[in-house]
Amino acid sequence: MPETYWMNGGDSNYSYVLNSTMQRDGSVNVKGMIEKVILDRLDVTHLLSNSNTFYVADLGCSVGPNCFISMQNVIEAVKRKYQMSKTEAYKVPEFQVFFNDTSCNDFNTLFTSLPSQKQYFAAGVPGSFHGRLFPESSLHFIHSAHALHWLSEIPKEVVDSNSAAWNKGRIHYAGANEQVGKAYSAQFAKDFEVFMNARAKELVVGGMMTLLVFGIADGISLSAFPAGFLFNFLGWSLMDMAKEGLVSEDMVDSFNLPIYTPCPKEIGELVGRNGSFSIERIEITPFGWTELSAHSCVLHLRAAFEGLSSKHFGSEVVDEWFARTDEKGREFSSQFESALKEATQIFIALIRK
Repeated sequence: MPETYWMNGGDSNYSYVLNSTMQRDGSVNVKGMIEKVILDRLDVTHLLSNSNTFYVADLGCSVGPNCFISMQNVIEAVKRKYQMSKTEAYKVPEFQVFFNDTSCNDFNTLFTSLPSQKQYFAAGVPGSFHGRLFPESSLHFIHSAHALHWLSEIPKEVVDSNSAAWNKGRIHYAGANEQVGKAYSAQFAKDFEVFMNARAKELVVGGMMTLLVFGIADGISLSAFPAGFLFNFLGWSLMDMAKEGLVSEDMVDSFNLPIYTPCPKEIGELVGRNGSFSIERIEITPFGWTELSAHSCVLHLRAAFEGLSSKHFGSEVVDEWFARTDEKGREFSSQFESALKEATQIFIALIRK
């Protein structure tokens, strides 16, 4: 079974609702790409030949509000394509959107914040996208934004002291030896294969899947991607605490962030290996982030990683960890801003063969 990760729920100062503007900006930045690929490549007339309901799934939706923006963008583009291609034989379709995330996700916050003027019926589907979630050939469109970088589990080698990939003194592969990076890459390949096999079953022939993934450009070293500075910075704060006896080094050595950032070539090869999808578009794009302060970045990291880290270290250690990171981050604000400005994402659009 895959590990269960979740973003901070509710609407507190450390919640994902208040600290996910970076992800929002990344989604907004590809709105035009999603619209174009739908208008150019999605055959809605064929997809709606046997049904007047268009079924959409958002995988890894978290607690909002970003998923609502993404779903509205998709639906508006599908409606526009329908209006361009409709005949008298077809009625205006209705839309059913399935919001998916792990069972620990704060679905209460998600559904209490649903837009009042939404143009779709909404339902929640708990479970990991590292496996099947829907009946066979039941979906017309799948979208996932900033979720596939989460691995189903930490590569076992990186926490094994007898392995060449043991990641002692670090919490991520950024800056680590080559074997650590290879272990992460292999785990991502396995997870992506499982993901693609599941989606190939759930999506109808001719259906579309759009993915937005934290990523790096082809040819960039795994250890050199910009966001790696942020993860290393978290690790340095944690190791400082270990040196002061506030947390054991063994606890630190057994903790690694289950985050992997692939490159377009890597994604393309994995899609080709699966064989069930044609690649309609794949490219690296900037995030276009507008909020670049070190403090806001630490809040974003806490919203994403607090649940995972509290489970491992306990809430008191995590409070101290992020407080120190926030304080120290102000001294390195220029490095934070540089890392964020250089960060990139991969946009992928696929059609089910």
